[in-house]
Amino acid sequence: MNTTLALPSTHSRRRGFTLIEVMVATAITGVLSGIAYPSFMGTVHKVRRADAQVAMLQVQAAQERWRGMQGSYGSLAEIRQPAASPAGHYTLLVRAQDGAGYEVLATASGAQAGDRACRHLLLRVAGMNASQSSGADLQLTNDAETNRRCWNL
Repeated sequence: MNTTLALPSTHSRRRGFTLIEVMVATAITGVLSGIAYPSFMGTVHKVRRADAQVAMLQVQAAQERWRGMQGSYGSLAEIRQPAASPAGHYTLLVRAQDGAGYEVLATASGAQAGDRACRHLLLRVAGMNASQSSGADLQLTNDAETNRRCWNL
């Protein structure tokens, strides 16, 4: 029986990645992340807007309880509601409250402030009517389509 061991050739090819292959993979990763990241952040901002809406609904319910007992709407302190949304992504302010109605303004804070088009959300209650506005600044001048998107309607 002839048992000979084959010695490795000095011309054997080394395995691994070339610099070109690494650069192509890096470029592909960069392009994909450049496309995916803005979409991901848009979804994050949308989910965080729900935090403001929950806080505004809580204020609305507390306002109705207060009005039932006091005959007019009250400030956040009077109705015992916090000045921030439950997760802290928005600050809240009740303005223009009287016997006829009130406004609740939610302003994005922290990382949510990057939600430029929907930075400010306003719930206006007048009599039996409620309306919603939104905007990048306190002018609240979003068009109808952007406003629907900001309020997830």
